This record gives sequence, C-alpha cells and structure tokens, in this order.
Amino acid sequence: MSFDPAQLAALDAVLRLGAFEAAARALHVTPSAVSQRIKALEDRIGTALIQRGSPCTATPAGARLARHASDIALLDAALARDLALPGTPARLRLAVNADSLSVWFLPALAGQEMLFDIALDDESHSADWLRRGEVSAAITAHARPVQGCDSLALGSLRYVATCSPEYMARHFPGGADAEALAHAPMLQFNAKDALQHDWLREVTGQALSPPVHRLPSSQGFVEAARLGLGWGLNPEALVSEPLARGELVALLPGHPREVALYWQVNRLVAGALTPLTRAVRAAAAKALVPPG
Repeated sequence: MSFDPAQLAALDAVLRLGAFEAAARALHVTPSAVSQRIKALEDRIGTALIQRGSPCTATPAGARLARHASDIALLDAALARDLALPGTPARLRLAVNADSLSVWFLPALAGQEMLFDIALDDESHSADWLRRGEVSAAITAHARPVQGCDSLALGSLRYVATCSPEYMARHFPGGADAEALAHAPMLQFNAKDALQHDWLREVTGQALSPPVHRLPSSQGFVEAARLGLGWGLNPEALVSEPLARGELVALLPGHPREVALYWQVNRLVAGALTPLTRAVRAAAAKALVPPG
C-alpha cells in the first residue's frame, strides 16, 4: 500500500506542531487543505488518526503512520546524502532515558544532518515506544531486540546512592541499614522509576518501600540530594565533583549500581541511521562502563 506524500506530510505537521493552523502555515496551505488531506488519509485507513484538542495528539494508528512517514523521509534523506544531492533534513523520532540525555547522549546528535524528536522515558520502558511503532530508535535497558529491530550493547551507566552530609547524619547515624533505609525519604524520578527500589533490594535483601519525593529531572535529582531533600541514585558522572567537594556523600561506598544500555534501531532505517549509530557508540564508549 502506498500513501499520498502530501497527506503524510499533513499528518506529520499536525502531530509535530499540535494544531491544524500551525501545520497549514508550515506547509504553506490553508487549514481547510490540511483537514481535507487528513480526512482523506483517515478514510483510506478506516480509522481516526488524530485526536483533536490543544494540542492535537496521535491515535495509535496515527502514531504508527507518522513513524512510517518519518522512516520514508529518513531513507530519502540518506539516498540524497549518498548521491550528493541537495535535500531537506529528515526528522528522527527516538526514545531516550533522561540520565543518558543528561550525561552522554547529546554529543552523539551534534553534527548529524537530521532533526530530532526525542521522547523521554525510563530505560526499562523506552522499548515500548519501538513496539508501538512510535519511534525508529531508542536507548533501552533491554538486550533482546524488539521485533524488527537490531540491538547493540553500549555499556553500563554507573549510579551511586548519594545524599547530603547533614541528611546522612540525621537519617543514618548508625549507618544506612535496612531499618533506616525503610524510613528515610527517597528520591524517585517518576512512578516508573524502579532504580532505587532495585538497589535497596540488592543491598538489604528486602523489598523496602520508603517514603518518596518524585522529581522528574536528572539535574534536579542531584540538587535535591545536595539540599537534603532525600537520597537517590545519581549517575556517577553527575556527582563525582559534589562528592569530591564533600557536598554529597555515598550512602554505601562500594555499592554502586550499573544499568546496561542498548541502542535499538528499526531495521528498515538502520542503514540510513548508520552515521548516527556510529556516533552513539562512540559517545557511549567515552562515558559508559564497557560491556562485559
């Protein structure tokens, strides 16, 4: 089945910009023309592709079709690059965990001849974006390839459980044992974040459920720990200097946690993304613990 490129472009613009009017301006057509193209596409597919609202969002079928349009654009851009032809940058949709984005992933994007649409999600859940067909590549904690994807081991991001010296003295005067850890306020990125709970189970052998502050920010995690709001597992690269200055201390020195990361890419566009994959592997090699 082939699709009208103008209709696909209208779908992509509405979902990317969130409104029919904004899509019309970007495509240099009227809002009515955008609506007609979307309706024609929906009639052909036989289901709604866009949930009207502020902003407009994709239905599952709309998200899958938008990714298809993005994949075609990536292949076209790669062909133009290989043939030294002029062209416009393609847009890549990918899912990345917040800590990778803060610590090591951004340098891999620099210099790439494409535009990026990045979805933030926990590394244990980012593969779901690939399964739903909403992204073409993802940083994930899953080694097993999602169906239709290639999986490349990148290395492990090392975390250290940290808190302020004052917090340590107040909540762990006798050391960070299971009883104290069960009651001391803990930092959690969001409801999906199981990193702290997994570490607690690893070091205590118990499934503890301490009170939590939810804070969806990698840098905010470090600052909250520094200010004594709670303890949390922070990427070693983000806390090495505060630890050296004594602004943070490790709860249990010698008990880091390493999270293995993988680069998963849809095979249909893997060739078009070869330069990016090379850059991702190079950036990971500089910042992550090498794969075992």
